[in-house]
Amino acid sequence: MYNNVVTDVFFDLDHTLWDFEKNSALTFEKVLSQNRIEIDLHDFLEVYIPANLAFWKLYREEKISKSELRYQRLKTVFDRLRHPISDDLINLLAVEYIAHLSSFGHLLPNTIEILEYLRPKYRLHIITNGFEEIQEKKMRNSNIRDYFDQIINSEMAGVKKPNPLIFELALNRAKVAPEKSLMIGDSLEADILGAQAVGIRAIHFNAHNELPHDHCEMIQDLSEIKSFL
Repeated sequence: MYNNVVTDVFFDLDHTLWDFEKNSALTFEKVLSQNRIEIDLHDFLEVYIPANLAFWKLYREEKISKSELRYQRLKTVFDRLRHPISDDLINLLAVEYIAHLSSFGHLLPNTIEILEYLRPKYRLHIITNGFEEIQEKKMRNSNIRDYFDQIINSEMAGVKKPNPLIFELALNRAKVAPEKSLMIGDSLEADILGAQAVGIRAIHFNAHNELPHDHCEMIQDLSEIKSFL
């Protein structure tokens, strides 16, 4: 559908290619054990996953800082589970979580397959709201860094998706016009509507079992990208 016009494909990283939930769970299993915090991992993640998404939304909207995001998403979990914990230990867990997260390299199904399929035909790039210090490590440790030309992150851009400035920076870095570009990501707000606001086509990777919509094509598996490119 797009193969006659698109030359450059931009991907989100977390929840789109890099299996954030699986890698995050393994990281928490490690840091909670190392710090002898006796709490059921399933119960912890059941609260953490939606809390993390909610705090990331606030972070995207510039309503909280990076340090507040890292602290509050953990504080919320321990409060809701009524597990007493000191602020010092929460801050230590936040640091250790970031330190170990990128060491796990699980990818979502068919990530390598689709990157191998696309790389000979298109230039591939990343646009991520993730923290600069770990996104590069995530890609290297999961062996996908070499597939991508430009890696644009929100700290580099000074704004976060869906702000148009991060997409404009990505287009400028890639030296490509929006009409020749395609964005693929899991967030309707950040990836899809953000890209479309600057004239970039988009495909919504439905990583969170969201309801169908009319904003763009929606896929359930990365292999479905072959139907469009």
